[in-house]
Amino acid sequence: MLMIILSAVLPALAMLYFIYTKDMYQREPGRMIWKGFLYGVGSALLSLLITFPYHNLLPSAEGVLSFKESLQLATLGAGAPEEAAKLILLMLFLRKNPYFNEWMDGIVYAVCIGMGFAAFENISYVFGNIESWLSVSVLRGLVSIPGHFFFAVTMGYFFSRACFGNQDKRTLNFILAWLVPMLLHSAFDTLLMASSQGGIIATGCGALFIGLFLYMYIVSKKRIAAHLKEDEATMTWTMGDQLPPDQQ
Repeated sequence: MLMIILSAVLPALAMLYFIYTKDMYQREPGRMIWKGFLYGVGSALLSLLITFPYHNLLPSAEGVLSFKESLQLATLGAGAPEEAAKLILLMLFLRKNPYFNEWMDGIVYAVCIGMGFAAFENISYVFGNIESWLSVSVLRGLVSIPGHFFFAVTMGYFFSRACFGNQDKRTLNFILAWLVPMLLHSAFDTLLMASSQGGIIATGCGALFIGLFLYMYIVSKKRIAAHLKEDEATMTWTMGDQLPPDQQ
């Protein structure tokens, strides 16, 4: 039992540790990292509540789905409600968080939420496929966990821009903090599900999926680097401002 749970949770914790080490200027307190992770678990439960009223109207995930069914299930059953739930919990978590004071913090805390969500989801998938738990946990650890990580980096990137960037674009960036991860998540799941159809459609969707995965990896690296650069500039300005005039 313990091995099964660890196989589902460890990939998410590894990604959480990775983003924690990237926050090189003012790392967040450990207790806040774990609290954010638990908020992520709460976001998974909230997403179930959001989809509950129309759950029976969605295509069944069992069996082979057409591209249209894959798109419908991926968008209405996963992308839209799940990213909305994550953003709601992220906003609640950071509403009065005194440690949220750097650009990179938005990405760190969004990843905390995302990995808490992914860990909960992984456990449900692994125990739902108990006879093949090892293969399921490995596959999801290589594909789904990184996917949730990329979505979270994107959400945190725009969330920080809304809070610390141009205030004339505050509302737009809050919208993008949900809209862009939602679109990426929906495309991710659509291509993944549609690739199980077989034939030329599966081949095309598989190729597009690999391209999307690589795109999110590259863009996530750039977004992390961009916010670290913003924090470096802010830190340099703050330290310089405290120096005597003849030392600036």
